[in-house]
Amino acid sequence: MMTCNVISPQLFWFKKIRTNIVATFIISIIVNIGMWFERFVIIVTSLHRDFLPSSWAMFYPTIYDLGMYIFTFGLFFTAFLAFSKYFPVINMAEVKSILKHTGEKIKNKI
Repeated sequence: MMTCNVISPQLFWFKKIRTNIVATFIISIIVNIGMWFERFVIIVTSLHRDFLPSSWAMFYPTIYDLGMYIFTFGLFFTAFLAFSKYFPVINMAEVKSILKHTGEKIKNKI
């Protein structure tokens, strides 16, 4: 957990890694895994050690827990792709060049 959340982001001090898209993506995945481990530790230990000694048992995820976990990814990607379909991602540099030429054409017509 400490390796994922503390040590791996320290690689961004190097410009070669900071400007490499693949390295940035891999480090971001490692940080996300570390954050998931952190949440897992918080939730599982709170479920594992309650104030009642009768409930001191290890938490094992069931098929429903795993299904809800996978469902959240599916819901996110469905919403993201629907958003991308109706509001496509457009590069701002391309939009600026199009708007500049369009504005000049309209200005010349007036």
